[in-house]
Amino acid sequence: MSALTYEKDFYAWLQETIDLVKAGRLDELDREILIDELESMGKRDRRELISRLVILMTHLLKWAYQPERRSSGWVGSIAEQRLQILGQLEDSPSLRALIPEALGTAYPKAVSLAVKETGLPPEHFPAECPFAPESLLDEDFYSAP
Repeated sequence: MSALTYEKDFYAWLQETIDLVKAGRLDELDREILIDELESMGKRDRRELISRLVILMTHLLKWAYQPERRSSGWVGSIAEQRLQILGQLEDSPSLRALIPEALGTAYPKAVSLAVKETGLPPEHFPAECPFAPESLLDEDFYSAP
């Protein structure tokens, strides 16, 4: 299999790679490209988890610190992000172990987004993430941190 196929038509490369693996012709695989793609898949899943946590925590912060502006849209967004995260964890249960680390990455971004969306100063929000991983995924959790 050639790197040219990979560079010109990713889907064709993917299908060829699948066929080679199914046929047990592992010596014909471009291992370096395959390794890069597998690593990239893991990074993509981690980025998606962080992105969904950012959105979820942003809405929870807005819910907690702007109670007068609460809306069904925020409830819907919170529920949607929880469903998407839980779906991702169903597909890849080992991602659950990354949540504490992901919170450390996602929380400052959530605060930054909440600041932009609310007009409140950054110091209005807790400096450290106030959300426990189990609370974030609890469909009944909306309370203030």
